[in-house]
Amino acid sequence: MKVINTFKLMGGALIVLVSVNAWSQTSESAATSTQSTMAPAGEGSAKSARQANRALSRKVLHALSKGGVSTSRMNVIAKGGAVTLAGSVSDSSEIDKAAQLAKGVPGVTSVKNSLTLKEVGQ
Repeated sequence: MKVINTFKLMGGALIVLVSVNAWSQTSESAATSTQSTMAPAGEGSAKSARQANRALSRKVLHALSKGGVSTSRMNVIAKGGAVTLAGSVSDSSEIDKAAQLAKGVPGVTSVKNSLTLKEVGQ
């Protein structure tokens, strides 16, 4: 049973790794990322960038929940200061409120609001 759970965990981690690597890029950012992956010094900065993105996502989620927006069905993705709000909310006023609260978080440069309205129970 432990072996099966281990394989499930490894499979899930592989799916996450592949999906993170499939992040859409412009040709300019693809060239930059190719150059940075060739340099061994870029490994430390990539790790710190991921940590900074995770920290920014947590700050935005905290600001949203503190501002009265339900974050239970919401996902916040941060990449280099650009934040994407995805998921659903139960009240249409929370869509605009979430975007405004996210813009007010220090470190956020832009907000893409992909939130949808979903009634409770659906």
